[in-house]
Amino acid sequence: MDRILEPELMEDEAQVAAYAGADFAEENQGFVDRFREYFPDFSEGHLFDLGCGPGDIPIRLARALPACRVTGIDASAPMIRLAERAVAEAGLSGRVTFRCERFQDIAGANQADAVLSNSLLHHVPNPLQFWNRLRQLVKPGSPVLVMDLLRPESPEAAQAIVDRYAADAPDVLRRDFYNSLLAAFTEDEITSQLARMNLTRLLIDVIDDRHWVVGGIIH
Repeated sequence: MDRILEPELMEDEAQVAAYAGADFAEENQGFVDRFREYFPDFSEGHLFDLGCGPGDIPIRLARALPACRVTGIDASAPMIRLAERAVAEAGLSGRVTFRCERFQDIAGANQADAVLSNSLLHHVPNPLQFWNRLRQLVKPGSPVLVMDLLRPESPEAAQAIVDRYAADAPDVLRRDFYNSLLAAFTEDEITSQLARMNLTRLLIDVIDDRHWVVGGIIH
């Protein structure tokens, strides 16, 4: 099945509200736990979360790594508004900040001590642009962790995944999940992207029937 692009930004208020209200706690905490597992010696510094959405992962990162600062970056203004509200309610505004900005437009290089991204890449028309910017943003010798959806072999397989994991979700979330699966990349495509960007030291792991993870140190 060929990749079918979906909109790069999630800006519809109803769509944003449904996404923010969904329960991604297990997935998001698993992502943070995986970062700590991959990089057990990382305990302080400035982390970037690209495509931070409503701010749940930056909050979890700040709680797990109390000596770290986290900057969440997302180009959706409604998402950033929700993220700022969530961080204020969590009492973490001193260590977690947000920027409403496309990752392509972030100025400068070698800014972050670590870069993370969960579920952004499938929104990006040109994936090589993502990997190139990620490499530029992180300081040499620093960790990166990227997780995203895995494209199924067919629309029918994508629908089966939606039915398996989001049977009781609102229609807007089921539709977005399905479209995101169609817009995602395969393991072979990610491997090819990393090779083209000379990022072969990063390792890819397919962790379940719908997610892959890439992690490692960028030199």
